[in-house]
Amino acid sequence: MAEQQIIYADASYEALSKWILGTNAKSVLLVADASLPFLKVKDFFERWEAEGCTPRLVRFSDFQPNPRYESVLAGVEVFRRENCGAVIAVGGGSAMDVAKCILLYAGLPGDGKDGSFLKAELPAETVPFLAMPTTAGTGSEATRFAVIYYQGAKQSVASWSCIPGTVLFDPSCLKTLPLYQKKATMADALCHAIESFWSVNSTEESRRYSEEAIRSVLRNLDGYLANTDEGNAGMLKAAHTAGQAINITQTTAGHAMCYKLTSIYGAAHGHAALLCGRVLFPHMIRNTDKCIDPRGESYLKETLDRIGQALGEKDAEGGAKKLEALFEMLELPVPELSEEKLPELVSSVNPVRLKNHPIRLDAETIEALYRKILK
Repeated sequence: MAEQQIIYADASYEALSKWILGTNAKSVLLVADASLPFLKVKDFFERWEAEGCTPRLVRFSDFQPNPRYESVLAGVEVFRRENCGAVIAVGGGSAMDVAKCILLYAGLPGDGKDGSFLKAELPAETVPFLAMPTTAGTGSEATRFAVIYYQGAKQSVASWSCIPGTVLFDPSCLKTLPLYQKKATMADALCHAIESFWSVNSTEESRRYSEEAIRSVLRNLDGYLANTDEGNAGMLKAAHTAGQAINITQTTAGHAMCYKLTSIYGAAHGHAALLCGRVLFPHMIRNTDKCIDPRGESYLKETLDRIGQALGEKDAEGGAKKLEALFEMLELPVPELSEEKLPELVSSVNPVRLKNHPIRLDAETIEALYRKILK
């Protein structure tokens, strides 16, 4: 794929205006979530529409968090009816996922109402696509992955064609986020970087991204939590870099174990990921003899030490303590263990993501880990 173009917002959004004009489209589909009315870029889009600028903007926001396949089909219908030739996504992970799937499905034959789009061969070429992340967490603007739900079941969509060709960073988007959401999304980015680092799929390229992202999260953390422009800009870039890492490797056991925590306990996704990651890290240090990475136990020990060093410590042990200290500093609550829900947690873990994890985990071990993750 071609290298992503990164552009930055100024007061007039001149770079965004140039991008829209450069698409040569008749209409541009603007996929935006509920955050748009609270963002500065809202004024840009309203001026564009009020002044009758071309190409015309066509808005689509008929979707919810954890978006459904049917919502994507509604977006495809709008895209086709309005003869759109480009896509802009503004929002968090759900807006990105919806935009990616609209982009991929719009060129397929039929209406997809029978679920056929989920099984179709996805196009290699798509229309111009710009993503503007409004949280510093998912890194979705850098990945080939999307998640939607069909008949209540999670569907993973993957295609190199849906990676946005252009990313717009606007630190002002993070100004209005509630503090808990800022903490949770940052935690998601950090967990992406750490999990990618130790993944069995890691490469030298992905490890460079991981290390850069971890150091960047820590470097910008204070300013980000204090809501400074510099800290917000740095955290947007850190989350994007972590996204570049998982785009190569995918995630591992931490994410496999965190999804059900979110649905059962109502914890935000990044909060749940860090709950898991802070327990997995020391477990891995103690169990390198159970390594399943073909590069071997010595390689894994070196990797864990490098993660510790990226976290600003001497080795893996120091890194694990640093991660726990960070969790405590963020004052994220630890849900109470429910014996009744424990079997559901254990059975929910996706075995595909466990294949990416460098330490062998069985059901008994996963149960023991959940007992440490929760109170």
